[in-house]
Order: sequence, then C-alpha cells, then structure tokens
Amino acid sequence: MESWTLSPLAERTARDGSHTKSRSNAMKFFKTSTLKKVFTSLMLSLVLAGSALATDKVNINTANATELDRVLLNVGPTKAEAIVAYRKQNGAFRSPEQLAMVKGIGLKTVEKNRDRILIGASSAAPRTAAASRTTATPARPSARAAMQR
Repeated sequence: MESWTLSPLAERTARDGSHTKSRSNAMKFFKTSTLKKVFTSLMLSLVLAGSALATDKVNINTANATELDRVLLNVGPTKAEAIVAYRKQNGAFRSPEQLAMVKGIGLKTVEKNRDRILIGASSAAPRTAAASRTTATPARPSARAAMQR
C-alpha cells in the first residue's frame, strides 16, 4: 500500500479548514456571478439583435431584388425577382396586399411581412399606351376675350 505525503502547504490547509472554505466559497461566488453576467449579457445581445432584425423594413416600390430577398420572410431570390418584374409591368404597389398578386406570393407571406413592408412612391412608373396619350384640355377664354363679347 502506498502512502501519500502532503506538501507543507497542503498540511497547513488540511489543519486550518477555514482558509479552504473561504477560498472555495469565494470561487463559487465568482463562478456563479460570472455565469450570471455572461448569461445576462448573452440574453441582452439576443434581444437587441432580434429587435434590430425586426425593425428592418423595405419599400417594395423602390427596393431591388437583393433587398427584398434579404428583408422579407419566405421570399427568396426567385420571388424577389418576380416582385420586381411585376412592379415594372404593373406599376407601383398601392398596398401590401397587392403583393399577393405576384406569382408565388400568398396572403400568408404578406401577413408575415406586414411590419417589414413600406409603401412609397415608385421611382419609375410603367408607361402604357393609355398613359402616354395626351388629352387636350379646352383652353379657358381669357378675361379680355370674355369682356369683348
């Protein structure tokens, strides 16, 4: 059977238990408080990151396909391109619900993204034959011509 010998420090520590207890209690406190701080910091980071992501908004009348893909939920590159193509063909969206007219986008997708969608003026409206025709408005007679009659 082997016998163990203790170092002088270990012998002194074994005799005087208070030193060991206070040190271990201090270590427990340090570990516990550090874990609490790390956990609290992690949770705060997640909350802030989540709120930052939730505030990401996109104007569906001016955004390109990359922006739409990045911000809108359940909208990938293909659907984002379809949104841009629909907008070019039919003009600016007047409400978020009009997104449901785009192939591949349903009302559920619109509802999931309602807080991310902004409606603003489009930079370029499509030109249609009806819009390109100018209608002549009758000229109002001048005050001088009206007086001469």
